[in-house]
Amino acid sequence: MRILLIKTSSLGDVIHNLPVASDLRRAFPDAEIDWCVEENFADIPRLHPAVADVIPVAVRRWRKTFLSPVTWREIGAFKRRLQSRDYDAILDTQGLIKSAAIARLARGRRFGYAAEVAREALAARFYDETFVIPPNAHAVTRNRWLASAAFGHPLDLPLDYGIVAPNGGVDCADDAPTCVLFTASSRDEKLLDESSWVAVARALADGECGGEALTPVFPAGTPRERTRAERIACRVPRARVAPPLTLSELAGLLKRARLAVGVDTGLVHLAAALRVPAIAVFIASDPALTGIIGAGFHRNLGVRGHAPTVEDILTAARQALLEDPVWRA
Repeated sequence: MRILLIKTSSLGDVIHNLPVASDLRRAFPDAEIDWCVEENFADIPRLHPAVADVIPVAVRRWRKTFLSPVTWREIGAFKRRLQSRDYDAILDTQGLIKSAAIARLARGRRFGYAAEVAREALAARFYDETFVIPPNAHAVTRNRWLASAAFGHPLDLPLDYGIVAPNGGVDCADDAPTCVLFTASSRDEKLLDESSWVAVARALADGECGGEALTPVFPAGTPRERTRAERIACRVPRARVAPPLTLSELAGLLKRARLAVGVDTGLVHLAAALRVPAIAVFIASDPALTGIIGAGFHRNLGVRGHAPTVEDILTAARQALLEDPVWRA
């Protein structure tokens, strides 16, 4: 059996789809599983041993240069690669017109959400078979239920993201125990104020959450994010701002961390997927449908319009560092 998974973006959504690959590997040990994903997130499915081939697509970039001959050559190359093999099943867990169009290009029987529950109802017209999956379930659960409906494997498999972080990578703390703090978000309304981050980082650096002093590490991508991270880090003893990292390198950094704390961003989902004790801070969104979920210690704090307090975050951090068995093992 050869299967194509389509979940192109965003980062959190791609991570939420990883358990589907794990479920399919357990249900069909000999199946070959490919995954079509936005080029910027291709490192994520590559971390999963069950994924045979990752097929990058660049819809986000192509939209900006749609009339360019270079763009059309890239689209043609993508189409040829996608159609270079036949699939027994094509599963689109995104439910958008763009992802359904990709499914339509591929060769094989296509499965997806029914119109009444797809994120864009028109997407259902592109599938050969559709399923009504409750829209009020967590995103990870919806993906797994859709796969179960399409392939007929049981729903009671334990949650497993299945990814393996690389060894080595960037050393940001001279082998000292670290906590990784994700302060950046694509939307300003999701940001936690800088003074709160300073208080949280100082408490972790001083060993106030479990007795072990941790070196706070602040990943940052854009120049604006880096400037903000540097403002916070300069007020915290031993804090480091990480150099620009790929998603694979970030996974390696997280693998060695004692704790991860972040705002509503895909990177805190990556921590939970790697079984790193993780705390997600919600301010402008609701964690009920897209909060972090995993087999290790994880906490979702706050709701839309009500940010958690510093003490809320530190209480969860103490629980993670004192009670979670994963990192201690």
